[in-house]
Amino acid sequence: MTIIRRTVPSRADLTTFRGAFDRLFDEAIFRPSTWGNFAESRLPLDVTSTEDAITIEAALPGIRPEDVEITVHQDTLTIAIKEQAERETREGERVYREVRRSAGSRTLTLPSGLDIDRAAASFENGMLRLDIPRAEQAKPRQIPVTVVTESHAQPAEAPTAEVGAGTVTAGQA
Repeated sequence: MTIIRRTVPSRADLTTFRGAFDRLFDEAIFRPSTWGNFAESRLPLDVTSTEDAITIEAALPGIRPEDVEITVHQDTLTIAIKEQAERETREGERVYREVRRSAGSRTLTLPSGLDIDRAAASFENGMLRLDIPRAEQAKPRQIPVTVVTESHAQPAEAPTAEVGAGTVTAGQA
């Protein structure tokens, strides 16, 4: 005769299992707040800034240029994609039809001092490139420094101010 010993799971084992199960649902994949915006994940942008312009690049593989719409309203830039593709295949008496529709957009706040009227967009090999030049008045300017020699400089009189009952000259206080 064989004796079979059954052990009852201890409380420690159950709490360990429960803790592991709770940690499973604490993972980022189960939290909707970490899923992010679908449009942001589908339309990632590279934004670079120089003294002369801002360049925005977006990789849009499989998207046709006519499916891209770029709009600027005040200081807000929106890049929107709306694509629709249909494909039909016939095999004898069977017809297979695929309809694919998708839409997404990204909106950015542009810095002030851009010349939107001279903006240019190009689309090549699935890459969208948008160049927005800076307005001339917004570009940094260099101010030349003039050197004043002692022979041309005249000593300035110290400013005076009346304080209370007497007169104080700068440098006395």
